[in-house]
Amino acid sequence: AQGVPRIVLESVQDMLLKLALQMAHDDYEDRRERQRQGIELAKAAGRYAGRKTDTATHARIVALREGGKSIAETARLAGCSQSQVKRVCAMARPAVGDKKELARS
Repeated sequence: AQGVPRIVLESVQDMLLKLALQMAHDDYEDRRERQRQGIELAKAAGRYAGRKTDTATHARIVALREGGKSIAETARLAGCSQSQVKRVCAMARPAVGDKKELARS
């Protein structure tokens, strides 16, 4: 196709592609919303508690960090991500108010 028919054909193809992408995105969002609603209902009914904490991995992370290992090295040795190492260390670290109470004791 040449000239005007080519331009029209490309425009229609572009429009159909955008339409298909929008439909896929809407479907994804709908599924996520239904999943969120289902989890809320299951939590309210007491049938869903979420993933349980892996206390062994958490203890390993804390021990490695107290041993002076870097975040990257700790993640590699513990078999987890660096973001999990940071999160576990933040949970294990006493809060600012707790530090003040410990200093007074």
